[in-house]
Amino acid sequence: MIRIFTLFTICLFYCCSTEIDNKKIIKNTNNVSKIHIPVFNEDSAYFFIQKQVDFGPRFLSSPGWAKCSSFLENKLKTYTENVIVQKAPTKTYDNKKHTLKNIIASFSPEKNNRIVLMAHWDTRPIADYDTINQNQPILGANDGGSGVAVLLELARIFCLQKPNIGIDLILFDAEDYGQPENSKYPIMQNSWCLGSQYWSKNPHKKNYFAKYGILLDMVGAKDAVFTFEETSHYYNSNLLNKVWKKAHQLGYGNHFSFTKTKQIIDDHYYVNLIAGIPTIDIIEYDPSTQTNFNKHWHTHGDNMDNVNKETLKAVGQTLLHIIYSE
Repeated sequence: MIRIFTLFTICLFYCCSTEIDNKKIIKNTNNVSKIHIPVFNEDSAYFFIQKQVDFGPRFLSSPGWAKCSSFLENKLKTYTENVIVQKAPTKTYDNKKHTLKNIIASFSPEKNNRIVLMAHWDTRPIADYDTINQNQPILGANDGGSGVAVLLELARIFCLQKPNIGIDLILFDAEDYGQPENSKYPIMQNSWCLGSQYWSKNPHKKNYFAKYGILLDMVGAKDAVFTFEETSHYYNSNLLNKVWKKAHQLGYGNHFSFTKTKQIIDDHYYVNLIAGIPTIDIIEYDPSTQTNFNKHWHTHGDNMDNVNKETLKAVGQTLLHIIYSE
């Protein structure tokens, strides 16, 4: 994310061959129609974060990045045969050349009525907001890992119980390789969110469009609070209200605040601006920190100790209600 301007059995993580917790349903009490909502498994999501962190830092061209990209691609292929790895040459602010990888998984690709769910899977190559080892990369358990983990768990559920609409999951690369404030290099405009910028200009399908998008970023910390971020409110206030109201109905109001907060330049900014898909960002806002992000943001403290299952549950279960009510 950028700046403002106890063991499981193997069958739990494989989709269509087993009976698992998702056979439980939450029933809508509306007499007009009954909607069967799957149950979000926060233990599974937590496992997916741990799996990513075990690869180490996952910034562009690093060993952990290469291993994690293979894991994400192969894992998504167990849930859908429609997986695309979008590769593109890119140059970062430090004059290094890389090949970024956006990983895209589609469910019911034949349907025109679609939504897109997004997160970034890369991590920060430096700890520029730490007091020690600032030039060393971070693990990014929350900033990067949590959003991806929620989407992986949703993908597992979509395989078991197809939603009524088409869904595309996009894991953006190179979100967090942006230019730091004290950089010795010439200023590079739009140095953050390189993967989403590329995809927004070059979608994976010709004339691609979704009726709305939801971006997840830093959705795993204890007591995290998500607010009405300005860009999200400007481009899709209706969806923002819909998601937040549903979270309150489900008992997650402590995580979803209707407070309006300032603009964040995140992946959703470019998806809105370039691709024209009205997209909101579910991202932690902390008024007690100087950056207004999680206190471990861009530090070595963003490890598994910075992850909370209850927060993952709040986000994942809310999204399932939104998606399966479509």
